[in-house]
Amino acid sequence: MLAVHLVSFLFSKLQEDPTKKVDRFLHAMRLHDDQLRDISARFLAEMKKGLSSESNAAAAVKMLPTHVRSTPDGKEKGQFLALDLGGSKFKVLQVKVREGMGIRRGGVEMEERTYPIPKELLNGRGTELFDHVSESLKDFLHEKSISLEKKHPLAFTFSFPCEHSSLDRGFLLNWSKNYRVRGLVGKDVVQTLRESIDRTGGMNVEVLAMVNDTVATMMTCGFDDQFCDVGLIIGTGTNACYMEALRHVDLVEGDEGRMCVNTEWGGFGDDQTLNEYITEFDRDVDAASNNPGKQIFEKMISGMYLGELVRLVVLKMAKLGLLFDGRVSDALRTKGKITTAHVAAMEQYKDGLKNTRDILMELDLSPTSDDCVAVQHVSTIVSFRSSNLVAAGLAAILSRIKQNRNVRTLRITVGVDGTLYKTHPQYPKRLHKVVRRLLPECHVRFVLSDSGSSKGAALVTAVAQRLASQRQKVDETLSPFRLSQEQLQLVKARMRAGLETGLKTKGPSAIKMLPSFVYRTPDGTEHGKYLALDLGGTNFRALLVNFKKGLQQNSRVYHKIYTIPLEIMQGTGEELFDHIAQCVSDFLDYMGMKNARLPAGFTFSFPCEQTAIDTGTLVSWTKGYKATDCEGHDVVSMLREAIKRRNEFDLDIVAVVNDTVGTMMSCAYEDPQCEIGLIAGTGTNVCYMEDLKNIEKTEQKIGKLEREEGSMCINTEWGGLGDDGSLNELITPYDHEVNQNSINPGKQRFEKLTSGMYLGEIVRQVLLDLTRGGLLFRGHVTEALKTPGIFETKYLSQIESDRLALLQVRAILQQLGLDSTCDDSIIVKEVCGVVSRRAAQLCGAGMAAVVDKIRENRGLDHLNITVGVDGALYKLHPHFSQVLQETARVLAPQCNVTFLPSEEGSGKGAALISAVARQKHDRK
Repeated sequence: MLAVHLVSFLFSKLQEDPTKKVDRFLHAMRLHDDQLRDISARFLAEMKKGLSSESNAAAAVKMLPTHVRSTPDGKEKGQFLALDLGGSKFKVLQVKVREGMGIRRGGVEMEERTYPIPKELLNGRGTELFDHVSESLKDFLHEKSISLEKKHPLAFTFSFPCEHSSLDRGFLLNWSKNYRVRGLVGKDVVQTLRESIDRTGGMNVEVLAMVNDTVATMMTCGFDDQFCDVGLIIGTGTNACYMEALRHVDLVEGDEGRMCVNTEWGGFGDDQTLNEYITEFDRDVDAASNNPGKQIFEKMISGMYLGELVRLVVLKMAKLGLLFDGRVSDALRTKGKITTAHVAAMEQYKDGLKNTRDILMELDLSPTSDDCVAVQHVSTIVSFRSSNLVAAGLAAILSRIKQNRNVRTLRITVGVDGTLYKTHPQYPKRLHKVVRRLLPECHVRFVLSDSGSSKGAALVTAVAQRLASQRQKVDETLSPFRLSQEQLQLVKARMRAGLETGLKTKGPSAIKMLPSFVYRTPDGTEHGKYLALDLGGTNFRALLVNFKKGLQQNSRVYHKIYTIPLEIMQGTGEELFDHIAQCVSDFLDYMGMKNARLPAGFTFSFPCEQTAIDTGTLVSWTKGYKATDCEGHDVVSMLREAIKRRNEFDLDIVAVVNDTVGTMMSCAYEDPQCEIGLIAGTGTNVCYMEDLKNIEKTEQKIGKLEREEGSMCINTEWGGLGDDGSLNELITPYDHEVNQNSINPGKQRFEKLTSGMYLGEIVRQVLLDLTRGGLLFRGHVTEALKTPGIFETKYLSQIESDRLALLQVRAILQQLGLDSTCDDSIIVKEVCGVVSRRAAQLCGAGMAAVVDKIRENRGLDHLNITVGVDGALYKLHPHFSQVLQETARVLAPQCNVTFLPSEEGSGKGAALISAVARQKHDRK
């Protein structure tokens, strides 16, 4: 009875739809989307392991850096030789790349010849294989009548896993594809090729680049499609590469730009990551392979193994009686009898079933129609799983690129090569569909490589040459900004000479060296309430500072900020000072102190000639001010008259000070060693305590004893250094343009090299020149780039931030209407860097001159001194302060200089000057 039931069961199974029978038998190979997303997530995790220097050694997915840093942009040109070694044959080619013909215009011409590789060389010594390659290369040069004397750049496609230390150095990790050549694993393949070329002799060939076939495929497609950042091989083997952000590639120094990473994804699963997805047929294929336990992912996907997987499935089903009435032929038992070409033939749209029957009959089988349908379905499931696995791996790569770029949607092109992709009728369509289903937010285009990997290798070399040429031109452009120690010593000497000249009464001086009539810094005994008024830009600030008696470094500050409208800045002097008086009135109301006659200090950040601490004659307006009837007048008197006109309150204006002096005094209250003030912001300036005996222009106002022993703060107005031509050898054409287009041509030359008002404009001039030279923004000069002032100095601080990825740099440039590539962003960041570094170095050289002068004034071998600093450039730029300090340290080695950023700024300093001046007055 049991036998009857068994026969009935088997009969029913044989009668059912043959595809359902196969579906049940191969259910483990039929992967649904959730499984594919899981595999994709696992591959993404393996990619991260491979990129990390800490986990790379143990990673199954090696993520090998290729040192290919850029894809083609259409400007590549030149003639190249190419070698393509990766299978049973190899090719020698001559490749001509015509400039400007890329990016959908096709400008590559190729001549090639294929040479066989004798089987004995595949198992012989490495030197023998490469001697054969170099002799074939020489034969090709003879055949094509290519000059043997002329130097020829050569590109080498080598389709085996290599660890690159540079574009022209690659160490073989292991052989694959039936190669078992001895003595090359661990060796530099490029050097081996060069030695063979030398042994062959009679050729002048320079090997410039070695690349993997996957990388070459990406480059080939990238020549015609600028969005191509991924290469994919689906042929005898399988692999993928893509352009990774260099900051994530731990194995390569540097974090600027991108680099192509050769994933070597065939090794995915070698660490048992895919165990739950591996079938008994996969295990059988692996066990019978030349490298058991290795390249697990590749064995589930690539053309070398698909036919064998189908054979093993069909054999097992036949043994179970599910096919061919249980009959098994010797041919079906024989490894390699079903090939991937057979798989492709069985899945042909019209002739698939006929092809299946023919193939099975060649295997000495007698298939029924249902057998043919079932075997065709086996083939479909095996190849469909292959394309699904490729889609999962590709989805991981695209997700990573999308994450790197921080975009919601990704437009990208994948360059593809390989016989399985090219010859299998259904494979491409299935792959594309699943990728788009897994990543609906990515707009993915697949481009078939038309010329294989050889053209790509030549393009890698062409790109490398273009980048080298571009690098040379950019270096030439930026070299005048890179100052040598000799040049910085010269600046220090010129600054010192300018300081000395400015202290004398006779003769003109570019550095004004204006006496401030501030005779000492705070000593901590200052006490009482003081009003400070601060005018220096588009804002006016009123402050009330209360110094507590006997408590040094103890003060309370209250302040309020008022806007100075443009019409007031550029109206009459009376309107400006009436507006200031109105702001002061409002502040005293706010503080409830309108009836108190407070001592006040007035910070007035414009060049003034002072004859006493409470008088200052305006020399000239700067910073956009044009108020009439002010220049040549005492600003303290104008403020007093405005207060008198208002007739609401009274002030005792004790001192008028420059913001630099105010900064020094504010910091000196915190640190008694502070005797220098530095402003590095929109403008730049320095003040310092000078011995009175050296200040000739104050001789008539100071007693003889006081002159011998005392000191006075000098407002150097050092921004004028170079107005006499003393810095001409450092002035670049870009500085000249900025100077000519400024409101004061020929004036403040040092300031125009160092201050925030001008650095952005210098950068814009350099970017404009590089773009006109075709080195930036594809040579496209936008209206934005031609607009003066658009590149504000704040962008330098943002772009040079160490925390800012190039993607964010590109976003900043896009805000400015500049559509940049990754390579453009690197150059822009470099331009910002050299301009701001030069500015910081020049300020450092100037500071070295000041501190050395103070040291020599005092006859000291070593000086300890503090500089009080204010200004957005110093405080906000990521590198300015560090470069300035280092330059000053190197150029003034006998001085230990501490830089103290001002917390309260020049306003509190003005109050302190008032307190110090009041103490001096009271002591008299």
